[in-house]
Amino acid sequence: MSYATTNPYTGEVIKTFPETTDAEVIAAIENAHAAFLSWKKTAFVERARIMQKAADILRKDIDAYAKLLTLEMGKVIGEAKAEVELSANIFEYYARNARALLAPERLPVEDIAEGEAVIVHDPLGVLLAVEPWNFPYYQVARIIAPQLSAGNTILLKHAGIVPQSAAACEKLMLEAGLPKGVFQNLYTAHAQIELILNHPLVRGVALTGSEGAGAVVASLAGKAMKKSTLELGGADAFVVLADADLEKTVKWGVFGRHWNGGQVCVSSKRMIIVKEIYDQYLERYTAGVAGLHAGDPFDPATTLAPLSSQGAADELKDKIRQAVAHGATATEVGPKVPRQGAFVQPTILTNVTEDNPARYWEFFGPVSMLFRANDEDDAVRIANDSPFGLGGSVFTSDLKHGAKVAQRISTGMVFINHPTMVKADLPFGGIRHSGYGRELLGLGIKEFVNHKLIDVVDINAAF
Repeated sequence: MSYATTNPYTGEVIKTFPETTDAEVIAAIENAHAAFLSWKKTAFVERARIMQKAADILRKDIDAYAKLLTLEMGKVIGEAKAEVELSANIFEYYARNARALLAPERLPVEDIAEGEAVIVHDPLGVLLAVEPWNFPYYQVARIIAPQLSAGNTILLKHAGIVPQSAAACEKLMLEAGLPKGVFQNLYTAHAQIELILNHPLVRGVALTGSEGAGAVVASLAGKAMKKSTLELGGADAFVVLADADLEKTVKWGVFGRHWNGGQVCVSSKRMIIVKEIYDQYLERYTAGVAGLHAGDPFDPATTLAPLSSQGAADELKDKIRQAVAHGATATEVGPKVPRQGAFVQPTILTNVTEDNPARYWEFFGPVSMLFRANDEDDAVRIANDSPFGLGGSVFTSDLKHGAKVAQRISTGMVFINHPTMVKADLPFGGIRHSGYGRELLGLGIKEFVNHKLIDVVDINAAF
């Protein structure tokens, strides 16, 4: 693969980077392990100081960090700044909470066991993080903040289209005071992932990406007996019940589907509306989408970003054509998007029947699928009729009832009256083809630690 910064709005190739050689990969692994031997002994207070410093730097230099996101993957500048702040929040969360989250846990030993039993949480060692381009800082922060705080060391293999953002992550941590070797950015080829996972000094891998990439990496990790976590695709259900506040619901629908150009694994991709209000919702939603403004992502007035690359735009357009070929109705919405840049015209897909394979796809961009549900039970059925299981939402005026409906939806996360949300103090992860494992909070920091039992037994006890 190649590593290059290509402006998705202008198509200009800004800068290219050479791939890391096999020898450089091996050296990086060895350096990471050498760094681990001392980093794992570093006091929590020192780790916390570095995490907080990283947060402070991101906030101080938010404009420069945000500019890089917009340049490399086309994120509108306001959303780019929001991503930088979210990443800072994650570093700050672990600066404040890592020590308590990893505190030894005394077990309530009963008559069956003996002694004073304690579970301690030891870091595993060198980890590989394989991260995507759609949130170049947030995705990295989501894995390195907890795992560095736990005492692990990390090698980063980032997406090929965001090489400068990847380098900025390493520079950030060094500037924050992280010792050399503890976190390293590598411009590795896909084939070198197997080399890394087969190395005896590497203990695990965390991947955020496509189903295909996840399947390959999970297989490699399994063969090498290495721990893995996967955060893959999603086709979040956006369930609208008859008593929902339509004005607010439509606004959240437009936002939930189109933020980050619709290139979000937890975007509201499948809108499921009960039949009583379906026509009203469709009319209002169409008008809301038509109000989006596609243009230069550096312009604060722009509300619809280009896709991350021309290749991504072409792939999405082809998926729309395939959906229509299988019987769906595609309605293009709003003013024509600019010819310049990797834009896709916002599109609403209706009449996507159960025998249409597109019903079960993930459309990564400004494409909405709308479904008419006969009633609440049918809405839940449609929501669960997906290979994915990442996030989802339920819109209703009855919050208690909404929570009961949420319990029936089979995903890792469900929100009431809000699209699936990402925050520093909420866990993140899914089930089925959306992957396994959790990130953030105590769930995330404990994914790559050894939960070791220490049981102090009275050596004078009679046998």
